[in-house]
Amino acid sequence: MASRSYANLLDLIGGGDLLDDFVQSPRNLPRVMTVPGIISDLDGDSDVSSSGCRERKIIVANMLPLQAKRDIETGKWCFSWDEDSILLQLKDGFSSDTEVIYVGSLKVEIDTSEQDAVAHKLLGDFNCVPTFLPHELQKKFYLGFCKQQLWPLFHYMLPICSDHGDRFDRAIWQAYVSANKIFADKVMEVINPDDDFVWVHDYHLMVLPTFLRKKFNRVKLGFFLHSPFPSSEIYRTLPVRDEILRGLLNSDLIGFHTFDYARHFLSCCSRMLGLDYESKRGHIGLDYFGRTIFIKILPVGIHMGRLDSVLNLPSTSSKLKEIQEEFKDKKVILGVDDMDIFKGINLKFLAVEQLLQQKPHLQGQVVLIQVVNPARGSGKDVQEAKKEAYSIAQRINDRYGSNDYQPVIIIDRHVPRFEKSAYYALAECCIVNAVRDGMNLVPYKYIVCRQGTPKLDEAVGRRSDCPRTSMLVVSEFIGCSPSLSGAIRVNPWDIEAVADALDMALTIGEPEKKLRHEKHYRYVSSHDVAYWARSFMQDLERACKDHYSKRCWGMGWGLAFRVISLSHGFRKLSHDHIISAYKRTSRRAIFLDYDGTIVSQSSINKTPSTEVISVLNALCNDTKNIVFIVSGRARDSLSEWFASCKLLGLAAEHGYFLRWNSDSEWETGHFSADLDWKQIVLPVMQSYTEATDGSNIEIKESALVWHHQDADPDFGSCQAMELLDHLESVLANEPALVKRGQHIVEVKPQGVTKGLVAEKVLLNMVNGGNPPDFVMCIGDDRSDEDMFESILSTASCPSLPAAPDIFACTVGRKPSKAKYFLDDTYDVVRLLEGLAASSNPSKPRHLGQFQCNFAVVEHDSFLAPEPVCMASGKVPCGSRTV
Repeated sequence: MASRSYANLLDLIGGGDLLDDFVQSPRNLPRVMTVPGIISDLDGDSDVSSSGCRERKIIVANMLPLQAKRDIETGKWCFSWDEDSILLQLKDGFSSDTEVIYVGSLKVEIDTSEQDAVAHKLLGDFNCVPTFLPHELQKKFYLGFCKQQLWPLFHYMLPICSDHGDRFDRAIWQAYVSANKIFADKVMEVINPDDDFVWVHDYHLMVLPTFLRKKFNRVKLGFFLHSPFPSSEIYRTLPVRDEILRGLLNSDLIGFHTFDYARHFLSCCSRMLGLDYESKRGHIGLDYFGRTIFIKILPVGIHMGRLDSVLNLPSTSSKLKEIQEEFKDKKVILGVDDMDIFKGINLKFLAVEQLLQQKPHLQGQVVLIQVVNPARGSGKDVQEAKKEAYSIAQRINDRYGSNDYQPVIIIDRHVPRFEKSAYYALAECCIVNAVRDGMNLVPYKYIVCRQGTPKLDEAVGRRSDCPRTSMLVVSEFIGCSPSLSGAIRVNPWDIEAVADALDMALTIGEPEKKLRHEKHYRYVSSHDVAYWARSFMQDLERACKDHYSKRCWGMGWGLAFRVISLSHGFRKLSHDHIISAYKRTSRRAIFLDYDGTIVSQSSINKTPSTEVISVLNALCNDTKNIVFIVSGRARDSLSEWFASCKLLGLAAEHGYFLRWNSDSEWETGHFSADLDWKQIVLPVMQSYTEATDGSNIEIKESALVWHHQDADPDFGSCQAMELLDHLESVLANEPALVKRGQHIVEVKPQGVTKGLVAEKVLLNMVNGGNPPDFVMCIGDDRSDEDMFESILSTASCPSLPAAPDIFACTVGRKPSKAKYFLDDTYDVVRLLEGLAASSNPSKPRHLGQFQCNFAVVEHDSFLAPEPVCMASGKVPCGSRTV
């Protein structure tokens, strides 16, 4: 019988065959106590407060930081901590009273009959929760999707043909999703969602955040990617690219080793999901449906104490003495790499060959010791890389070696940590030549080992005041490269350049070596694994501090699930609620945006439908209503489109032009008539248009707009920022305002906003003796926020006899000054139809009756004509008669 880990998989990934493939499910742990004396209900959100409990961190990774072996005599499993695991070492970054729970798989397969006993033992003795993936699922998940799809892709290897990687296979993708679901279920068994922090590690679990966020909308969740993140050109080839991006975006904080990796991720979010990001007080934030997902950039460090303890071992000093004697009078270059196609071992050997060829005096003196860690895979590519490496090494040794000298020594076996540390301490230079790698810690370990310890110095007979030196040659394509500013950075594909870098590292002066070493050691020793973990958790706490200040609800099916996070007063506008208010009121003002509100933004045909025209006429024919379309469109377009709506008020170009009805003339108010600045702006915009493919200029009577929605997202955004700065500088003394909107840069006269239109109409009603008792405003973009703000402030004017019913409504669930939202333009039109059906059409009237008794006033807060009632002498708040 399949466990709940596999439940609803049809909903998750759109395929049900997977359940039949893996019928043997892992067993669930019994529920655990999260508060003394109380067992949490894990089938729903926990309302139990655990303020009296220790702070808890839940670390989730593919593998638990444990070593496992079966006792030969008793046949029982024995477990111990893996002291080299970064997951175990990061605990040093937490306070001593923090409880850490680990969730992950074991490195060995446990028989089903033993899983319950092992699970209880691991939870009780190690605070570890094992996942126990079925064998077939584990194979398809890890060896399949992780190693055949994600790992090559994230290292820039595309399956161009069948001989170079495996094509996308939906069956192993489903296994990946299924495995992530099991990991999430295990977290749910132990989490107290109100208090615990969850930290998920690496590319194996990139959709796990979706499952946790779906169960607990306010879960405090961080994710750190230990591998590279590829550029958008590479990543976009993945058929399930959106699902993985959305999975990561269900985290609160996403960490990367370098800015390059973070930049690639942000570019993918921009190009594929249309998301914008910005720096907020030094922290990069992505706005995702009202939630801010923060980006953390910090390379992981090493565990200084662990490395020092190894250096202090007698076996380390003994080995160091041995190899010092063996390589006496030799210049030792060290490489320590896994045997795979991305570590650049072959290129490294070619560079040494080039060095010996170019510098004959180094023959007999230079030795490259290449320590090869056991390969993590055994594919065809690995075997070919290994064969080529041995072939090149043999060629070099045959040509430049002798009976007592080998230029290239390959150590291809398990090398104990003490022996590896001895080689680090011996080498004059360390080279990491990977063509693509995540965070390679070999340079950090080398620096610490070259620094040594007092005990090691004493054991090998070295004075404590002896200068410490080290030289690093590192590929510019590895994660630690940016943090090692004193290293010689190389392009591993440029064999001659790498050879020159090795020559420089060996021949550079001792004072320079000392300065570079000291600089590196200061960084490595202060930015250790504890610093990394502590910094990440501090940022995660900061990212989660506003979780309970907003309302949250889930939206979307399966892996498209996301959480909408908005202010507590923000809710969907109920048709029944607004129609009830509409029926009981008699002086109504209705303001409607055009694009994105009553006509879809995605529609190619921007003319209003007959349905929209009909409902607008029905509203306008009700003598209790004043209806305005307030748009950024040109007045000619609006006049043409709404020619049949005789009583409809129009405000064009964000309010620069205003017309009360079809019989009245267009007004421009008291805005500056000086539009000479357009002659300055147009040539500037034209130059940016010529330089930016896909951009265009919209010329309005009062404004100029540069559009870049069809340009490359990154380049268009970059050009928009540059254009904004350029125009602000050239228009510093002109009566014009430069604003950047969504995919636009607009220049318009100062003081022009949609808010002034709403304010003018409302004050006109007040001073005409018809103060509004119902105000509705619907819009979808940033310019409409001015209207929302205006109707809220104007309607609170003391001259109003009573506060009107106000319905400020944005289109789409997003942060807004409006109190209400509607889902889309269809929802807007349905609402208007409901209002129109509740109207009482009577004798047609002209809006001129609201204008005939008004003179022009100048308002303190904006320059625009404002009405004043000549009969009563009343003047709007903040106005004075001219």
